[in-house]
Amino acid sequence: MTGAGGYIGTHVVRALADRGTEVLALHRGNAQIDSRAREIVSDFALLDVGKLVAEEGLECVVHLAWSDGFSHDSPAHIDNLPDHVRFVRALVDAGVRHFVGLGTMHEVGYWEGMITEASPNAPRSLYGIAKNALREAARLEIVKAGGVFQWLRVYYILGDDQRNKSLFSKIIGWEAEGKESFPFTMGLSKHDFIQVDDLADQIAQAALQSAVTGVIDCCSGEPVALRDKVEQFIAGQGLAIRPQYGAFPDRAYDSPAVWGSREKIDLILSGT
Repeated sequence: MTGAGGYIGTHVVRALADRGTEVLALHRGNAQIDSRAREIVSDFALLDVGKLVAEEGLECVVHLAWSDGFSHDSPAHIDNLPDHVRFVRALVDAGVRHFVGLGTMHEVGYWEGMITEASPNAPRSLYGIAKNALREAARLEIVKAGGVFQWLRVYYILGDDQRNKSLFSKIIGWEAEGKESFPFTMGLSKHDFIQVDDLADQIAQAALQSAVTGVIDCCSGEPVALRDKVEQFIAGQGLAIRPQYGAFPDRAYDSPAVWGSREKIDLILSGT
């Protein structure tokens, strides 16, 4: 698994190890990895993939590595895209036939309602554009080789909030700085929120089976207003800080309400 030291990756390593899976955890160092996993400290783009696959006999690769995931307009998304495509191609050339990639709702762009595998993709950020391109490139490579292709599309993630660089981690930081308030949108848009441990469990169970393939939404399937989630978070953490509603406009690619489909992930979780 690449990206094993990242915000999501550390939780996925644990979820896989809890199921007795032998995990080879690739990360760039300075990460707290579950002791049941074996570690490789390297950038995925610098690996000798053929040698690694031959030595380890890898059955499945879960590719979570990504830079600047919380900065949607970072040029790194496009700059690093060729490395990801070359990595997938190298896996196929080395004989790997089960690939699990991590996607995002931002591949779809502006959308109102439930996102499904059939929803059209029109990303409006460099992050979404790059993920969308990798999904299509990886699908071509894996399917052409007769392999199993799974693309796990994620939504809004909560939990482990000191590490996730989200709005919620920023709220904790602002509180620690002594700020009494922070500028915010009206917070009326509804999103699909999921706890990171629940997400890790969904990713692990999806990767440990091959019957359900293609794009799989890893989500709660329930739209919740952002301001409700923020108020709940502030109350749950016992914080004094307050949002200044209406100080910022919504992002152009945020819809009034968007959430994922539970159809495929429920099949996986039920074992049917």
